[in-house]
Amino acid sequence: ICLGCLLRGDTAHYDVIVNEVTRGIGQSAQETGVPHAFGVLTCDTLEQAIDRAGLKMGNKGFEAALAAVEMANLKKAVSRQAPSKKTLMSRPSGLSQSRRRKKR
Repeated sequence: ICLGCLLRGDTAHYDVIVNEVTRGIGQSAQETGVPHAFGVLTCDTLEQAIDRAGLKMGNKGFEAALAAVEMANLKKAVSRQAPSKKTLMSRPSGLSQSRRRKKR
């Protein structure tokens, strides 16, 4: 779960940081194969940040945590349904069970 808060300042540096944080989190998820929940606030003012951290606009960190739990549960459910590596390795590639029976 990636949490943070970036506040816009008076320079263009904010845009560079926002882009690099976003790119880095995406790259990390891609390279590790582990989903990342993005809970980084990008705000123009401190008031916006406070609103997004639990007041007027909900708690974005809490929402990111819920998304992470949902992703973990989904991954677990999918892995239960997928054939195991052992099952996949025991089949000759490209042949279904019915085609193998016919060849015998």
